[in-house]
Amino acid sequence: MDLLFVADPLESFKPYKDSTFAMMREAASRGHRLMACEPKDLRWQRGEPVIGFVRDIELTGSLGSDWFRAAQQAPDERPQPLHAVGAVLMRKDPPFDSEYFYATHLLQQAEREGARVFNSPRALRDHPEKLSILEFPQHIGPTLVTRDASDIRRFHAEHRDIILKPLDGMGGMGIFRVGPDGLNLGSITETLNQGGATSVMVQKYLPEIVQGDKRILIIGGVPVPFCLARIPQGNEIRGNLAAGGKGVAQPLSAADRRIAEHLGPILAARGLLLVGIDIIGESLTEINVTSPTCFAEITDQTGFPVARTFVDALEASIASSAPTGA
Repeated sequence: MDLLFVADPLESFKPYKDSTFAMMREAASRGHRLMACEPKDLRWQRGEPVIGFVRDIELTGSLGSDWFRAAQQAPDERPQPLHAVGAVLMRKDPPFDSEYFYATHLLQQAEREGARVFNSPRALRDHPEKLSILEFPQHIGPTLVTRDASDIRRFHAEHRDIILKPLDGMGGMGIFRVGPDGLNLGSITETLNQGGATSVMVQKYLPEIVQGDKRILIIGGVPVPFCLARIPQGNEIRGNLAAGGKGVAQPLSAADRRIAEHLGPILAARGLLLVGIDIIGESLTEINVTSPTCFAEITDQTGFPVARTFVDALEASIASSAPTGA
């Protein structure tokens, strides 16, 4: 089967920890053929299907910068109709900007033409990673979304110790903590809400962050039994690996499992084959659907085959959607 990965430039991958690479390696081990392109390589023209200008690639077995090579049978970039491949995997990292948004519309058009896209383009649009938690208030801590600086001041006065973050951030970018003294609250608010032009998420600070910001992977509606607790280091408040957090794999707690088992079937039914939810203590903080990570860290530390579990689910989903008699 041909698998097309729509992703960031292959040259930017760090294969020793990249979850998309882990997917590719597992798929290749089963004999699936690999293609890759970037969102900018997608095109649609009236009278023609959506195509991607793709590279056919093979894995070299290296975990260095030479981890892939052009396939011998197709060494050059070529146009590929998306409906003619076994599956399209949308793995472009955030930010979820206008171009990402437009790419989901091209991928949805490809779906109309018969392509099978994971995660569902519509579901990607419908589940912004910060705001999706609002659907599940029973699992989240005190949270405010607003553009209004006075709302933020009132929230701080009530909760005293708060976290502010942009709605389009990733990897811990733009996250601030303001303690009981309120130091720099006004300046931070102005920076994040741009004078009232941009919405901000504000949450009560959760002291359990010192034990880690837990990433829980849900595959085909079922939680992986281990999470990666991303533990802040030094004087940092952010556990994100991109911000220097230390990743420690551990079994799901009872609360982790309760939340994941509630969300999993709901999100899977919407076309989200792979989801990464974030939990601090017993509070849901994010639902990540664009390109959830931590495959390598969980597998390396626990032996649980995350990539194998994912490709199993992918193959099962493709098989279940195949036309009768195919």
